[in-house]
Amino acid sequence: MGSPDLLWQLFYIILGIILLTFGGDLVVRGSVTLAIKLGISKLLVGMVIVGFGTSAPELLVSISAALSGSPDIAVGNVVGSNIANFLLILGLAIIMTPVFCKDPAIKRDAGAVIISGIILLICAQDGIISTLEGGIMLALLLIYLGYCIALSRRAQTTGGDGSGALDSADRSTYSHEADEFDLDQSVLAGLMLSVVGIIMLVAGADFLVGGASAMARSIGISEAVIGLTLVAVGTSLPELAAMIPAALKRHDDVIIGNIMGSTLFNILSILGITALITPLDVAPQIIAMDIPISLAIMALTGVAIMVFSRLPRFLGGLMLAAYGVYLIGLFASGAIAG
Repeated sequence: MGSPDLLWQLFYIILGIILLTFGGDLVVRGSVTLAIKLGISKLLVGMVIVGFGTSAPELLVSISAALSGSPDIAVGNVVGSNIANFLLILGLAIIMTPVFCKDPAIKRDAGAVIISGIILLICAQDGIISTLEGGIMLALLLIYLGYCIALSRRAQTTGGDGSGALDSADRSTYSHEADEFDLDQSVLAGLMLSVVGIIMLVAGADFLVGGASAMARSIGISEAVIGLTLVAVGTSLPELAAMIPAALKRHDDVIIGNIMGSTLFNILSILGITALITPLDVAPQIIAMDIPISLAIMALTGVAIMVFSRLPRFLGGLMLAAYGVYLIGLFASGAIAG
């Protein structure tokens, strides 16, 4: 029956998810501590170190999958993670607490996320994300970050505290991490946390991709479906871990901004960097169904954020229900590997 093999594959997947979750947390903690102790600006800490650090599991998994000949897991991981970020994680957050979204930075980031989704849709239409397209995606992210940095510096020179132009999640995440982790730690401690976290991320990505690929072959489920579901949710655990305390403490900017920032990095940075290393083949199923679905979800949520000042709890219930319908449709339409 092959059940022992299946159990080992499941063990590797769970071990990979655990290592990715704790490794990503250590990278963020260590990086923030290093940045503060070395005098790096809060802006760069929030926008680059924390933002990129929370997306590190997706990056390592996508690169590992692409290099091991599993591009469906690499692309499915990003697309599925974005869908899970909005429907599952944001949906849970809205149910836990009504989410306010009055910060102009959140509305700005919502627009940037929608544009990034359109870029992904265009780049994937020919069935491959080329090295050139990956470079363009990464360059666009750097330009956007530079734009945000310029806004923050302008706010500082006009007498503000410089925080108003920061991505709200990055700003609040920075404050949360700094308050908890930097005060009693040295530069060496921050360096050790970062190194250990990176090692855990590399090992976790290897276990997760290897176990997921083997399970897909064993039970006849396509790698695209595995990437869109199991791998995607597993690599989204850092965002989920950040959302729960934020929702309990009613930090609305952390909740929405974390989702927006993670989605932006997932598309432009992770797919961009991975495609720079090796061109990414995109499965027809992902092009025809999953990327358009993710874009529609991002667009509808983005419009709601830009139009309304508060996201009510019933919307969270609708989002969770929609995620359940998506998973059922995903397995019904693409579960059998072809």
